[in-house]
Amino acid sequence: MTGRSGFNFLELAAVNESAAFNRMADFEVVSTGDGYAEIGMAWRDDFTQYVGHLHAGLIAALLDTACGFAAATVVGAVTASHFSMNCLRPATGRHFLAKGTMLRAGRRQIFARAELFAGDEEGEMLLVATGETVLVPTGA
Repeated sequence: MTGRSGFNFLELAAVNESAAFNRMADFEVVSTGDGYAEIGMAWRDDFTQYVGHLHAGLIAALLDTACGFAAATVVGAVTASHFSMNCLRPATGRHFLAKGTMLRAGRRQIFARAELFAGDEEGEMLLVATGETVLVPTGA
């Protein structure tokens, strides 16, 4: 553990690997820091909705995971009590990167936000969605 009681990169990678949904979606912990986490996922045709964009459920999962992991680097295990997202444009690309940041940690509530970027073949990253969450520590 690092910080007060937060998880380090290896611990979060293990948490990520222990979550069946994250394994199914091939989420990857790309980087972590004090109050920060990046979660990546490659494009998969089976994650599209009816017109070929990344399904909003996957967008939400990436944003929520990035928020939770960012908070976990500081306070340890958390769970979401509220989550919201804004889809700014259709999410299409070869890969996706969610960047989460913890904004504030109180004793009972932790606030975090994330941005989801879609990357193309040339490596250009385009902001496609944002999300915010209120988390609570689980003490686990």
